[in-house]
Amino acid sequence: MPFVDIYSKDDYASIFYTTNTEYDCVGGFEPEKPTILMLHPTTLDSSWLTEQFSDPRLGSNFNLISFDMRVCGKSTCRANGKHDSWVEAADIAICSQTLHLPPCHIFACETIAVNSALRFAILFPEMCLSLTLCNVPAPTETKWVFNAYDEMMQAWCYTEDLESLEHVAMELTRFLVGSDCDADLQDDLIEYWEIAMPPCRRTRTVEQLGVIMNRTPLKSYMLKEITHPVLIIHGEKNEVCPPKYAERLVADLVNVEGGAILYTVKGGTGALNIVPGTASITNQVFTKFVSRLPHHRSDLTPSLAPKEERMAVALGKLAQLMGDSAISLRDPLSPMSFSCLTQEVIQGQTDSLELYRKGEGTAFDPCGPNGKPSRKFSENRKQHWFSGEKDGLSYASSSFAKNGKQEAEPYERSLPLPQSEPVTGDLAHQGRLRRATISPSSVDKHVIKGSMAKVVNSNNPNSFQRLLK
Repeated sequence: MPFVDIYSKDDYASIFYTTNTEYDCVGGFEPEKPTILMLHPTTLDSSWLTEQFSDPRLGSNFNLISFDMRVCGKSTCRANGKHDSWVEAADIAICSQTLHLPPCHIFACETIAVNSALRFAILFPEMCLSLTLCNVPAPTETKWVFNAYDEMMQAWCYTEDLESLEHVAMELTRFLVGSDCDADLQDDLIEYWEIAMPPCRRTRTVEQLGVIMNRTPLKSYMLKEITHPVLIIHGEKNEVCPPKYAERLVADLVNVEGGAILYTVKGGTGALNIVPGTASITNQVFTKFVSRLPHHRSDLTPSLAPKEERMAVALGKLAQLMGDSAISLRDPLSPMSFSCLTQEVIQGQTDSLELYRKGEGTAFDPCGPNGKPSRKFSENRKQHWFSGEKDGLSYASSSFAKNGKQEAEPYERSLPLPQSEPVTGDLAHQGRLRRATISPSSVDKHVIKGSMAKVVNSNNPNSFQRLLK
């Protein structure tokens, strides 16, 4: 299988990539066609770009390539607390130079991919022809999303049975896709997470979510460095990434050639590229956008500057942007040299990884000897007489048909997810400290003393229900 190995004194990663060529390698690229580099959605991998790779509007007219991020899919790496979106951008640059890729149109989906694509365009402008960003996140996660991720990560990593794991996965589908996720798609997503991100591989999950939750926003003067054509495709009803942040990014990209373009997908929520209906719209808009741009060949030729020299130039630019001259003195061949996290945050993430690594090998694994889960999520919901609804809750109905079977009550859409502003650095730091001191036994245990009336009146909902208030 095709991999790019990245190694240095303080880091190692083996980055998997896939293409739309016959033998799945860049050597099969057609020189007369432009190349599109696709960055997969958060918590997934390049296999979830099938709707793009199988679309003839893209596959027939462009060379397509996608990398699995270092803690996703088939890629492997050494766990590192320095990991952030600047590191992801450096990974893309090193892989591109190793494979002698031509300048590419970038297609980035969801939080980590969008943040990495922006940073890649800032540090390596000559490798980028245009940017297409699907669902732009807030500069930092909104408070309710930050807290929800925090609780879900803890619950997922230390769950001890399949039912609990499926419940957390169902919550995650709501974050990624939205409340009205199709049942078949939900089954596929949960099966993927149970195989690729089980509790027995939880350090990968922790490191990936750390990139999301510990990110620092790009400053306006940094965004002014981007001059490439930019298209932003955003779901109209995306509650996790409200459209107002896409509008703000459009306003901040003041030096973009012709101005950044915002296209709102009517009725769209999250994961625009994997939901069949919105994926077709997304592909059409993206194809029209790229087709209007100047044609660029895809000749696989080595870059004029050696890899080490080009990465050193990027480090110097990053040092200038961050106002820290020490950055330019780091090893240019190590992606970790591009990390912009503070020492305090790096230590917090390192402590978290060490904590979650304890007992990882003996943690719960939902897969059987064949490497597959023992059942689909939808099959579990049909095993009892309660009617499990789309919101993940079960309802006992008093309505029965003449044949004795229970009739399900009409489904009512769950309450809208709460709205809040992005977390501040202090709140994010508090979350990091809390995660660095958790343990498998750190679950809610309510011990109430007093009269029976006090006990009844103190009936608290579970942690996920609290988030919806």
